[in-house]
Amino acid sequence: MENALAIANYFIKKSFDTGEPVTNMKLVKLVYIAHGWYLGLAGEPLLTEPIEAWKYGPVVPSVYYSFKDFGGDSIRQMATGFNASETAAVPLADASLVPFLDKIWEVYGKFTGIDLSAMTHQDHTPWKQVWDTQGKHSNNVIIPNDVIKDYYQKLVNAPHAAQSA
Repeated sequence: MENALAIANYFIKKSFDTGEPVTNMKLVKLVYIAHGWYLGLAGEPLLTEPIEAWKYGPVVPSVYYSFKDFGGDSIRQMATGFNASETAAVPLADASLVPFLDKIWEVYGKFTGIDLSAMTHQDHTPWKQVWDTQGKHSNNVIIPNDVIKDYYQKLVNAPHAAQSA
C-alpha cells in the first residue's frame, strides 16, 4: 500500500510534465479513482488511509489538507513529509505502480476536477451509497474499501468502463 501523498505527487509530476493543470479537487478525485481501480483490479487497497464521504464527493483527507491552500488554482509544488524538517517530496514506495498510475492519468487526467467530481457523484457510486445513507447526517464518514472494491470490480467487467468513476 502507498502513502496517498506519494500517489498525489505522482499525478502532480505528470501535471508538470504534460502541462495539464491539476487543482486540489482534481487531485483528490484522481487519487480516489486510482485507489478504486486498484481495488477493482488487484483486489487490495492502493492507499494506506481511508476515503471519506464529504459533501462534494469522496475525499482523501491528507491530500485535501496538503493542497487546500491552492484553492481552485493549479498546484505548483509537491507534498513533502509531515514534519517541518522533511523537505523532499513524498516518493512512491513501489515503482511497479508507475504503468498503472500512467494509465489512470491517461484516461482521467484530461478531465477537470468538476468533471471528475460529477463522475464520482453518479447513482450507485460508492460515495453516493454512503452519502445517501450516512454522510448527510454525519461528517467525514469513511467509504468502506469493500464498497469501493465491489463498485470498481463491476466496472472492470463493464463495457466502456473508463467512462465512469
